[in-house]
Amino acid sequence: MARLNSVIGALESGQHAFAAFAAPEPAAALDFATSDYDGLVFEAEHKPWDATTLRDSLQYLLNRRRIFESGTLAPSPTPLIRVPVNGAEQGQWHAKQALDLGAYGIVWPHISRVEEARNAVAACRYPRLPGEERYDPPGLRGDAPAAAARYWGLSNDEYYAKADVWPLAPDGEILVVIQIEDQLGIENLPAILEQVPGIGLILIGEGDLSQELGVPRQLDHPLMVEARSRIVKICHEHEVVVGHPHVTTSNVERVLDEGYRFLMSAPVRSYPGLELGRKLTGRS
Repeated sequence: MARLNSVIGALESGQHAFAAFAAPEPAAALDFATSDYDGLVFEAEHKPWDATTLRDSLQYLLNRRRIFESGTLAPSPTPLIRVPVNGAEQGQWHAKQALDLGAYGIVWPHISRVEEARNAVAACRYPRLPGEERYDPPGLRGDAPAAAARYWGLSNDEYYAKADVWPLAPDGEILVVIQIEDQLGIENLPAILEQVPGIGLILIGEGDLSQELGVPRQLDHPLMVEARSRIVKICHEHEVVVGHPHVTTSNVERVLDEGYRFLMSAPVRSYPGLELGRKLTGRS
């Protein structure tokens, strides 16, 4: 069976993966349903958490013609969900609900310590007995696969075989993304990557990191440049994919040169008719 998670498919084949954030709303899902993004992250950290609306958004992201023409069951783009809880809160239930709805991965904000990262991965895995292959981190996810299996187009048994975290499970289709958003997270990142298997990629949290450094949203400030460089260097040393959250036409070449392989680039909405009309009528 071909990869169901297009982000994982791109990364494990040595390619770059492209994604964007979107509000967890059906209208936003429709906007992205025919795009060429590999992944779409429904933003539920700073947007309201509404499992019913999130369920509908996942459904509206599906495009039957694209799935039919691709010859695979893989949705395009692959839906991931950023959950509301920070690492220190040791939350699990948001991830459980998101995965049970059919999400192919979870983005965890504010991971700063080894135990927080371990909890993030464990929350995305089903339990198994100690001593079994790939036991650690021990799974904490509750068992309710029916809706997710239906969304993936699989039987329950087929879903169980695929619903583990990559790259810990080579055939796993669930992507665990942890965000490093403060100095403590940077300091602990080597230990996190050495002690917690199952992390698919590291995503830099530039907004909160810049706040802590006293340079809010000054993303090109030397302090931010240094902090990002430290994260990238650690990830490369541990052969873990690192992602950039704010890729634009002005920085994409630099981002690629610096070694990022998960690129989040927001679409740009334009109003050419309005702008030209205002200019011609003296309104601009």
